[in-house]
Amino acid sequence: MHPAKAPTITEISVADEEAGPYGIAAGPDGALWLTFVHSGHIARLTTDGALDAYSLDSPTCRPMVIAPGPDGALWFTRSQDHRIGRVTTDGTTEAFDVPSPDSGPYGIAAGPDGAMWFTEMNTDRIGRITVQGEVTEFDLSTEGGFASAIVAGPDGALWFTLNQANAIGRITTEGDVTLYPLPTPGAGPVGITSDGGALWFVEIGAGQIGRISTDGGIEEFPLPDRGAKPHAIVAASAGECWFTEWGANRIGHLTASDGSARIAVYDLPSPSSEPHGITVGPDGALWAALETGSVARVEP
Repeated sequence: MHPAKAPTITEISVADEEAGPYGIAAGPDGALWLTFVHSGHIARLTTDGALDAYSLDSPTCRPMVIAPGPDGALWFTRSQDHRIGRVTTDGTTEAFDVPSPDSGPYGIAAGPDGAMWFTEMNTDRIGRITVQGEVTEFDLSTEGGFASAIVAGPDGALWFTLNQANAIGRITTEGDVTLYPLPTPGAGPVGITSDGGALWFVEIGAGQIGRISTDGGIEEFPLPDRGAKPHAIVAASAGECWFTEWGANRIGHLTASDGSARIAVYDLPSPSSEPHGITVGPDGALWAALETGSVARVEP
């Protein structure tokens, strides 16, 4: 995935603008799975454009981030009714309560321990849910930190962003937490990904891409447009990431080596399409959810 020229970007309509495609993940069935944040649906999209949508028990539950689980299902956060959802590849759904009231779960990822780990935006906690639905919560040493995205790191721990505490966090599977403040004030980290050697994250407030090593060393790389509001990020290979620029209606590409980075950005075909989640698809292309009702396929 090293584009020598501008990639080919194709948009596929999956819903009207009232539905709000938001999170996206590649499933174990060779399809893309989406959250429709405004209409309360989970959707399955094949790489040739066939779509199935599954309604949830509450249309206002606000499904946000979705990720494949160790059990062959997809797991997702429901930020409005404070639950964790699960959908099988045949569309069967269920949901599990988070013990803390008004927790606002957002990011979710499979951990190395066979469980799913998630962030709680409103309660300064990280949650762990087994595939049987048993939830454990771990307190963070912050107040109003707004824990956001989370990913399994190359070191056997989970790494997460603290949007309002301006820090990157690390939590072991035993619940030990370490926080790493960011050099740039008001950076507002959101999305985070692992390239197998280090963690990469976006700074929505500062218009930068950041890299943190597993020993806590941080580098920051400014975007060409510092007001682009980068939102989500996914690693394609070691030192190579793709990201969405929510505020600038673009998809970005970063390659890094020896402490420097090359960044290129590409306009999306439709104006003001609000790109959010991004993932590497089963076909090797990049797929991004556009909140105005489409999915963008980016072929490097």
